Amino acid sequence: MRISLRVVLAAAATAALGTGATLWATAAGAAHTATAPTITLLYGAAPDYLDPQEGYTTQSAEATWVSYLGLYGYAHAAGAAGGVVIPALATALPNITGGGKTYTMTLRPNLVYSNGKKVQATDFAYSIERALKINWGGDPYYTGSIVGAAAYQKGTAKTISGIVANNATRTIVVHLLAAYGPFLNILSFPSSGFVPAGTPMKTATTTMPAGVGPYMITNVNPGKSWEGQINPNYAKEAIPGIPVAHVNVQARVEANTTTETEDVLNNTADVFDTGDAVSPALLAQVKAKASNRYGTTPVVQTFYFFMNSKVKPFNSLLVREAVIISIDQNALSKLDSGNLVPGCYFLPIGLVGHPTKPCPYGNPAISPTAATITRAKKLIAQAGDTGAAVTVYSQERQPRTQYVTYYASVLQELGFKVNIKQIVDANYFPTVGNLKLEAQTGFADWLEDFPNPADFYLLLDKNSIQPVNNQNFSQVDDPKIQNAITKLDALPPSQLPSHAADWQALDYYVAQKAYEAVYGYPVDPTFVSTRINFKAAKVQPTYGWDWTSFQLNS
Repeated sequence: MRISLRVVLAAAATAALGTGATLWATAAGAAHTATAPTITLLYGAAPDYLDPQEGYTTQSAEATWVSYLGLYGYAHAAGAAGGVVIPALATALPNITGGGKTYTMTLRPNLVYSNGKKVQATDFAYSIERALKINWGGDPYYTGSIVGAAAYQKGTAKTISGIVANNATRTIVVHLLAAYGPFLNILSFPSSGFVPAGTPMKTATTTMPAGVGPYMITNVNPGKSWEGQINPNYAKEAIPGIPVAHVNVQARVEANTTTETEDVLNNTADVFDTGDAVSPALLAQVKAKASNRYGTTPVVQTFYFFMNSKVKPFNSLLVREAVIISIDQNALSKLDSGNLVPGCYFLPIGLVGHPTKPCPYGNPAISPTAATITRAKKLIAQAGDTGAAVTVYSQERQPRTQYVTYYASVLQELGFKVNIKQIVDANYFPTVGNLKLEAQTGFADWLEDFPNPADFYLLLDKNSIQPVNNQNFSQVDDPKIQNAITKLDALPPSQLPSHAADWQALDYYVAQKAYEAVYGYPVDPTFVSTRINFKAAKVQPTYGWDWTSFQLNS
């Protein structure tokens, strides 16, 4: 069963989570800090950045969400419970007034950073300003919602006027341009995590800023390895619902999934990246020899090939349609050990707004026939783009590079002159997100930042198109989409179910326009060594592995 994506903002749930966690943190923290063992966690790709105000990949967020707490965060739980927003550095959920445009919060007392410095209410404003200054990829979440954020980013204001903080009273007030339903989720981003005022306004690459949380990120070797060390100061803070850590984490990149699979199977590494695919050649062996430490978990994620609607040949709907009907999603799923569920809609299965109507260009679970390819070639000829040159962008990690190799073969069969451009994984999204490149097409995916369809539509919002760190790779600029998201983004989470049909209609329209070549929704592997307590280890639906859940078997 797929994960439910309804955000639950319940104080009762927060209280229930908090009671046990407080005792856990107080009793266990100090002892574990000095004596904790170290486990090895493998990643198929390096994070884009480990700086919380710059990172925007799952590999980054998995480390930063437990190292840089903000005013709010998500419950440390698997499945639907992991969609609960809980207070983190704030004492309680916000007091929302002014028709949904004013959020008033209070910072917890006596908080300190991992370097021992006192946490101040004004650090919140500094942290958001820092995210804007170093051009975080999700900038539009701030500039499009907080009063004065856009002016600050443009350099026409020295501060964000819509954030008012008082260190004496520990109060933080945020004024919004308009009511924005998911704003509490925005405050839960790792990019909204606190760093001390005075932290350099440039991307940290090897030495990370101080933060508040169970972990602190250290010993960064960019593109290769990093460590999550237990933060000795965190146990003293005992924030309800946010556990202390039990183990130190040594993270390293292993781009070859066969080697990654073998290392965990043979216990030379401890944790397999949930975002990777277990080697198809070794899957049967894993299921036979490691059945008590291997499983799968559904995730709210869409895999797709972006097609830049501003440049040839993908500025033609006929060409985009031709590409979509020619992709064999069953062939792509085999490259992921059968763990891709076919689909055509941008909003994934399990998310409010995922359409239930048949796909506009045919059943994606049925492989294209020779007649389908012939029809696709005719559409391309009708557009006048037969033989056009196409550069396809690819990551290096498996099976993503295989996805792109297959995709390139389809484009070649359709008559295009195809060149594959492979980019180092850690640099991939910043590269294709640079507008100067004018990337035509390539691999893309999106794992929920928060459980709301508005999150996915950041990638189709014209306001997301920015010179660097652009997330709208297809450069979609469609008035119908803009009108719809302006209306739907204002909805509070409690009203999402009653407006599911509106999101469904919008997403069906996007499929009709063929803005993205969606090719499936993944089911992720959970796979650990014999050292790890598999039953205790949790996959948080937004961020992947919850490092605080890692424990050794007794």
